[in-house]
Amino acid sequence: MYWIVQQFAPMHCVSWEVTCVNFDFCQAGNTAESIVENLGQVVFGERIEPSPYSVEFMKDQKCVTACTKSYKTSKKADKKLVSDLKRAMNLNYYHHWIVDNMPVTWCYVVDGGNVFCATGHPVGCYVDGSYRRKDACVMDARYKERNTYYLFNHVDLNITYHTGDGESWGNAFSGSGGRILSVRVNLRSIKHNGAGKDSCETQDVMAIPTDFKEDFSITYSYSVTFHKTNTEIRWSSRWDYILDSMPHTNIQWFSILNSLVIVLFLSGMVAMIMLRTLHKDIARYNQIDAGEDAHEEYGWKLVHGDVFRPPRRGMLLSVLVGSGSQVFIMTLITLFFACLGFLSPANRGALMTCAMVLYVCLGFPAGYVAARLYKSFGGEKWKTNVLLTSMLCPGVVFGLFFIMNLMLWYKGSSAAIPFTTLLALLSLWFLVSVPLTFVGSFFGYRKRCLENPVRTNQIPRQIPEQSVYTRPLPGIVMGGVLPFGCIFIQLFFILNSIWSSQTYYMFGFLFLVFLILVVTCSETTVLLCYFHLCAEDYHWWWRSFLTSGCTAFYLFVYCIHYFFSKLSIHGVVSTMLYFGYTIIMVFLFFLLTGTIGFIACFWFVRKIYSVVKVD
Repeated sequence: MYWIVQQFAPMHCVSWEVTCVNFDFCQAGNTAESIVENLGQVVFGERIEPSPYSVEFMKDQKCVTACTKSYKTSKKADKKLVSDLKRAMNLNYYHHWIVDNMPVTWCYVVDGGNVFCATGHPVGCYVDGSYRRKDACVMDARYKERNTYYLFNHVDLNITYHTGDGESWGNAFSGSGGRILSVRVNLRSIKHNGAGKDSCETQDVMAIPTDFKEDFSITYSYSVTFHKTNTEIRWSSRWDYILDSMPHTNIQWFSILNSLVIVLFLSGMVAMIMLRTLHKDIARYNQIDAGEDAHEEYGWKLVHGDVFRPPRRGMLLSVLVGSGSQVFIMTLITLFFACLGFLSPANRGALMTCAMVLYVCLGFPAGYVAARLYKSFGGEKWKTNVLLTSMLCPGVVFGLFFIMNLMLWYKGSSAAIPFTTLLALLSLWFLVSVPLTFVGSFFGYRKRCLENPVRTNQIPRQIPEQSVYTRPLPGIVMGGVLPFGCIFIQLFFILNSIWSSQTYYMFGFLFLVFLILVVTCSETTVLLCYFHLCAEDYHWWWRSFLTSGCTAFYLFVYCIHYFFSKLSIHGVVSTMLYFGYTIIMVFLFFLLTGTIGFIACFWFVRKIYSVVKVD
């Protein structure tokens, strides 16, 4: 039994640039089996292609030639190919290979003597004019000439396997069964002086000078060595050596726990203060006799006749809350499945596929929530409400995604979504999500209107002059600080997994952080809403949504900081793509956090005015 080493091009790297370059590496023959990607892989820009590197199980191979590429100075096309190779080494481009669904890892020693295993390996390295050996060039003292590019054209694949029966290891292979546990690669730059197994023993390096003045050829070769291990490693744990070697992971465990403890402590303090203060308020209000003068009333009870007055632009608010409910349920279910292990990194594209399918199928709660809320505002344009719920927020996301896909098409990037996939996404939207939204709205409008615990006065009450901290803008800006504080550490890992080609696997902590985010957004919004009601400002509808939704603003600021401090992105189109995808993420996060704060505040206001005696 044999495997074909598969290579895929992710849309992200440490230093990346959207380009139409097809690098002149070895290509598989026309008879190679094509790989079918799932929806998540296509959307993320992962394209898996077969390669000419053949691996036969338990059969060692030495210095096998994959292909030979020749370049002549007289050909303009060859100059372009050589220039592309140099640019790939300058920008630290990586190969990403797969064997038996396991990523081929490149392991090396980092500061402190720890071993870091990257899921990929560099194309080559460059020594500049000041004799600074960059990146992988520090591995070998032979890479020492100035202004020279060293191409890693030979790879040594070291494959660790374990033999076992078919029941414990799943599908058994014909003959002696076994499973691959790890595939590690050692990189070498070799100038082959002939053919055969001895050509890889030379000490000559494949040096490409900065000036292309002489014809030359590059031979790509590989060796394969199998190592049997008797260590009992479960099939589900064979990724552990990659995940455990992620940089700074052990340090971040303590930081995450410390952050969660602080947020839990603050949340508990806020809850305790709110409960004690509210208990005293309600007790004082209920002791007032019905015959006493109105001037005896004070605090948040004064605005009981206006607190449920429908807000301005209630249509838009109901649509945003409905769409936010859709995002909230999608996130909750996706993280729950990820914690159970169904969406592990070994199942490529499963996380994005699950999220997209859930979002499409959750049109029902979006329409239901939007319809019930809009009906409680006294709205009568129910057809407009249904259309906006099904079209506005998904349309914004799809519009941004389509614009960025046009850029990728223009640049000829492999990350561009095929036209047929776009049609499939539109079909899911219009044939599944939109009908479900209409059904949800139908049931929402059929429900009885939400009855407010107190009556609304016909004439609006005048709002007194507000202090600085009770005005809308300062309260909204302050409301997003604490929720952002409980997610920014996890946010660093998430951005690294998206843009720096690192594997994210801490879904248990992410689910816990998500629950803490829900609690923090709720308590922060309720606390600020209470302060505003005590200041006789009853415009809480939009403020409750924007207060917790402001967390998305800090998320956007952090993404800007990450762009300038951690990434090296070249080109206008690449920069626009980064911020385009960031805006999509920030917009969905705005809907999520805004809805959490609004629902918590909506429940809080109805609760406190239902337990106080009002004439």
